[in-house]
Amino acid sequence: MRYSLRINGALREVDLVAETTLLDALREHAGLTGTKKGCDRGQCGACTVLINGRRVLSCLTLAMMHGGDEITTIEGLAGGPEPGSKDGLHPVQAAFVEHDAFQCGFCTSGQIMSAVGLLAEGRTLDRDTIRERMSGNICRCGAYPNIVDAIASVAEARA
Repeated sequence: MRYSLRINGALREVDLVAETTLLDALREHAGLTGTKKGCDRGQCGACTVLINGRRVLSCLTLAMMHGGDEITTIEGLAGGPEPGSKDGLHPVQAAFVEHDAFQCGFCTSGQIMSAVGLLAEGRTLDRDTIRERMSGNICRCGAYPNIVDAIASVAEARA
Protein backbone atom coordinates (compact mmCIF):
# COMPACT_ATOMS: atom_id res chain seq x y z
CA MET A 1 0.00 0.00 0.00
CA ARG A 2 1.09 3.56 -0.60
CA TYR A 3 1.52 5.76 2.47
CA SER A 4 2.37 9.41 2.88
CA LEU A 5 4.74 10.23 5.71
CA ARG A 6 5.93 13.71 6.66
CA ILE A 7 9.61 13.17 7.40
CA ASN A 8 11.95 16.04 8.23
CA GLY A 9 9.44 18.56 6.91
CA ALA A 10 8.88 16.90 3.53
CA LEU A 11 6.04 14.67 2.46
CA ARG A 12 7.31 11.30 1.24
CA GLU A 13 5.31 8.64 -0.54
CA VAL A 14 6.38 5.09 0.33
CA ASP A 15 5.07 1.65 -0.59
CA LEU A 16 4.68 -0.43 2.56
CA VAL A 17 2.91 -3.46 3.87
CA ALA A 18 0.72 -2.72 6.88
CA GLU A 19 3.08 -4.31 9.40
CA THR A 20 6.16 -2.28 8.39
CA THR A 21 7.74 -0.59 11.39
CA LEU A 22 8.57 3.07 11.20
CA LEU A 23 12.25 2.11 11.53
CA ASP A 24 12.12 -0.10 8.44
CA ALA A 25 10.08 2.50 6.53
CA LEU A 26 12.73 5.14 7.27
CA ARG A 27 15.75 2.99 6.48
CA GLU A 28 14.55 0.68 3.73
CA HIS A 29 11.87 2.72 1.97
CA ALA A 30 12.80 6.38 2.56
CA GLY A 31 16.57 5.83 2.38
CA LEU A 32 17.23 7.59 5.70
CA THR A 33 19.83 5.37 7.32
CA GLY A 34 20.84 7.69 10.17
CA THR A 35 18.29 5.99 12.41
CA LYS A 36 19.96 2.77 13.49
CA LYS A 37 18.54 -0.71 13.99
CA GLY A 38 20.11 -1.97 17.18
CA CYS A 39 18.15 -4.56 19.11
CA ASP A 40 14.89 -4.22 17.11
CA ARG A 41 13.06 -4.81 20.42
CA GLY A 42 12.86 -1.34 21.96
CA GLN A 43 15.60 -1.96 24.49
CA CYS A 44 18.60 0.01 23.19
CA GLY A 45 17.26 3.35 21.92
CA ALA A 46 19.37 3.40 18.73
CA CYS A 47 16.19 3.82 16.66
CA THR A 48 14.90 6.88 18.54
CA VAL A 49 13.18 9.50 16.39
CA LEU A 50 10.89 12.39 17.23
CA ILE A 51 7.22 12.20 16.36
CA ASN A 52 5.51 15.55 16.84
CA GLY A 53 8.48 16.51 19.03
CA ARG A 54 8.28 13.49 21.35
CA ARG A 55 10.80 10.67 21.64
CA VAL A 56 9.64 7.41 20.08
CA LEU A 57 11.38 4.08 19.50
CA SER A 58 10.77 3.64 15.78
CA CYS A 59 11.22 -0.15 15.94
CA LEU A 60 8.13 -0.41 18.16
CA THR A 61 5.65 1.60 16.10
CA LEU A 62 4.07 0.92 12.75
CA ALA A 63 4.70 3.43 9.97
CA MET A 64 1.04 3.47 8.96
CA MET A 65 0.11 4.92 12.36
CA HIS A 66 1.97 8.16 11.64
CA GLY A 67 0.51 9.44 8.37
CA GLY A 68 -0.44 12.84 9.78
CA ASP A 69 2.49 13.21 12.14
CA GLU A 70 5.74 15.13 11.81
CA ILE A 71 8.58 12.61 11.97
CA THR A 72 12.06 13.97 12.61
CA THR A 73 15.17 11.85 12.14
CA ILE A 74 18.80 12.70 12.76
CA GLU A 75 19.03 13.84 9.13
CA GLY A 76 16.38 16.47 9.85
CA LEU A 77 18.19 18.20 12.71
CA ALA A 78 21.15 19.80 10.95
CA GLY A 79 20.46 23.10 9.28
CA GLY A 80 17.16 23.47 11.08
CA PRO A 81 15.73 26.65 12.58
CA GLU A 82 16.83 25.79 16.13
CA PRO A 83 18.20 28.82 18.01
CA GLY A 84 21.84 28.32 18.92
CA SER A 85 22.67 26.30 15.82
CA LYS A 86 26.39 26.24 15.17
CA ASP A 87 28.07 25.50 11.84
CA GLY A 88 24.75 24.21 10.52
CA LEU A 89 24.45 21.66 13.32
CA HIS A 90 21.64 21.48 15.85
CA PRO A 91 22.94 22.63 19.27
CA VAL A 92 22.80 19.06 20.60
CA GLN A 93 24.80 17.77 17.62
CA ALA A 94 27.38 20.53 18.15
CA ALA A 95 27.57 19.71 21.87
CA PHE A 96 28.16 16.02 21.11
CA VAL A 97 31.09 17.03 18.90
CA GLU A 98 32.43 19.52 21.45
CA HIS A 99 32.24 17.03 24.33
CA ASP A 100 33.39 13.99 22.33
CA ALA A 101 30.13 12.26 23.25
CA PHE A 102 30.47 9.38 20.83
CA GLN A 103 32.90 6.56 20.28
CA CYS A 104 31.89 3.98 17.70
CA GLY A 105 28.97 6.25 16.75
CA PHE A 106 26.34 3.54 16.42
CA CYS A 107 24.17 4.82 19.26
CA THR A 108 24.87 8.48 18.56
CA SER A 109 21.84 9.29 16.40
CA GLY A 110 19.46 7.72 18.94
CA GLN A 111 21.24 9.46 21.81
CA ILE A 112 21.01 12.83 20.04
CA MET A 113 17.36 12.40 19.11
CA SER A 114 16.50 11.37 22.65
CA ALA A 115 18.44 14.35 24.03
CA VAL A 116 16.61 16.76 21.71
CA GLY A 117 13.27 15.32 22.87
CA LEU A 118 14.37 15.44 26.50
CA LEU A 119 15.39 19.09 26.23
CA ALA A 120 12.11 19.94 24.49
CA GLU A 121 10.21 18.64 27.52
CA GLY A 122 11.30 21.86 29.24
CA ARG A 123 11.97 20.38 32.66
CA THR A 124 14.79 21.36 34.97
CA LEU A 125 17.73 19.08 34.29
CA ASP A 126 20.59 18.27 36.60
CA ARG A 127 23.11 15.56 35.72
CA ASP A 128 21.31 12.85 37.71
CA THR A 129 18.02 13.68 36.01
CA ILE A 130 19.69 13.63 32.58
CA ARG A 131 21.16 10.20 33.33
CA GLU A 132 17.79 8.89 34.47
CA ARG A 133 15.81 10.29 31.54
CA MET A 134 18.39 9.03 29.03
CA SER A 135 18.49 5.54 30.57
CA GLY A 136 16.57 4.04 27.64
CA ASN A 137 19.49 4.76 25.32
CA ILE A 138 22.36 2.31 25.62
CA CYS A 139 25.96 3.08 24.67
CA ARG A 140 28.05 -0.04 24.61
CA CYS A 141 31.27 1.98 24.32
CA GLY A 142 30.57 3.71 27.63
CA ALA A 143 30.56 7.35 26.50
CA TYR A 144 27.92 8.16 29.12
CA PRO A 145 29.85 10.88 31.01
CA ASN A 146 30.51 12.80 27.80
CA ILE A 147 26.91 12.33 26.63
CA VAL A 148 25.64 13.76 29.93
CA ASP A 149 28.15 16.64 29.65
CA ALA A 150 26.93 17.43 26.14
CA ILE A 151 23.25 17.44 27.13
CA ALA A 152 23.94 19.43 30.30
CA SER A 153 25.85 22.07 28.32
CA VAL A 154 22.87 22.64 26.02
CA ALA A 155 20.44 22.67 28.96
CA GLU A 156 22.64 25.21 30.79
CA ALA A 157 22.91 27.40 27.69
CA ARG A 158 19.12 27.48 27.41
CA ALA A 159 18.52 28.29 31.09
